[in-house]
Amino acid sequence: MRSDYTLYVVAVISFVLTTVVLAYQVEFREVWVVTTAVLGLLFIGLGHSQRPKPQSIAATTAVETSTAIAPSAPQAVPAVTEVIEPKPATVTETIPPRLRVTKIRGIGEKRAGQLKAGGINNLMDLANASPKDLAAKLNVSPKMTGRWIDSAKQLTKKS
Repeated sequence: MRSDYTLYVVAVISFVLTTVVLAYQVEFREVWVVTTAVLGLLFIGLGHSQRPKPQSIAATTAVETSTAIAPSAPQAVPAVTEVIEPKPATVTETIPPRLRVTKIRGIGEKRAGQLKAGGINNLMDLANASPKDLAAKLNVSPKMTGRWIDSAKQLTKKS
């Protein structure tokens, strides 16, 4: 359990104790109310300070400092700037619709992505692949990959 949750629970218990003291006639009632309310607020503040901080993923910080500072001059606080690195542009290759591996029965977009990760980008690559090697890469039966390769060979002959 995170420590901030525990501190919040203690704060709630403190506020419940405050309402109980307010409801009943207790000796030194004002002292009890003020003490328990202050303790509740203190535990809320402690819980807030213990919560996890959000992590920035894309931003990195760089510290800029000046190189020539006079010895008698007061030290300048280094400026902190946020540098955001641009994402590299992705190059998508356009495969003609007649050469896409998704034309084969049993190969959808997900399987096409797995084939592409294995180095098979189009029907020509699939037609030249080995059924056993492809089956081992994709963790499917060689019989199925054999059918895919036969279909790819037939489709590449047509085009």
